[in-house]
Amino acid sequence: MSSPQSERLRRSLRRRARCEGSGSLSDPELLALLLAPSHPRADVLRIACAVLQEAGGLGGALMDPTAAGRAAGPAAAAHLAIVREVSVRIARTAVSARPVISSSPALRAYVMTDLGAAPREEFRVLFLDKKNRLIRDERLGEGTVDHAPVYPREVVRRALELAASALILLHNHPSGDPTPSSADVEMTRQIVAAARALNLVVHDHLVVGREGVASLKALGLM
Repeated sequence: MSSPQSERLRRSLRRRARCEGSGSLSDPELLALLLAPSHPRADVLRIACAVLQEAGGLGGALMDPTAAGRAAGPAAAAHLAIVREVSVRIARTAVSARPVISSSPALRAYVMTDLGAAPREEFRVLFLDKKNRLIRDERLGEGTVDHAPVYPREVVRRALELAASALILLHNHPSGDPTPSSADVEMTRQIVAAARALNLVVHDHLVVGREGVASLKALGLM
């Protein structure tokens, strides 16, 4: 059974969220409410504080549920993984609702939510139609903590299979720093050249890390 103090805390947090809005809660309090169903007998505020410390904040806790697992066990990780998946799907819906290249904030929110805390490097491609609407978001490479194999011919081949007209390249840096490397720049140029030969447009290459999103196009690197 949970302690009377723990029960009072849960009731207080639920009442504040209901009466004052969830915005009135601090990060530990909000996370405590999220974790309450997975820890019915525990001091969820203490657990929430441990998770935030391990994950480096609320964003890290939601982007990387494994941090919650290290701090509070598999039940917390599983619960936050569901919250993260809901967040990713909401962000993907916002991206899919209109032309991708005209919705930069929504696109950045999506890639940060989905890739910002991925523990291994992934290479993804957003395949777009003639109106720059999203056809498919696919992972075409996954590797170690600092390398994901990418083959330009495979990127172009998949674009033709999907009848795509344009592409946006994505990959993450698990180190957290989104600064493009020289290898990132060279790989991008190879894909751009292969795509151009088949009248496919590569709009951008976004590099994602915990610290933000870097655009090779905005940096003048493609």
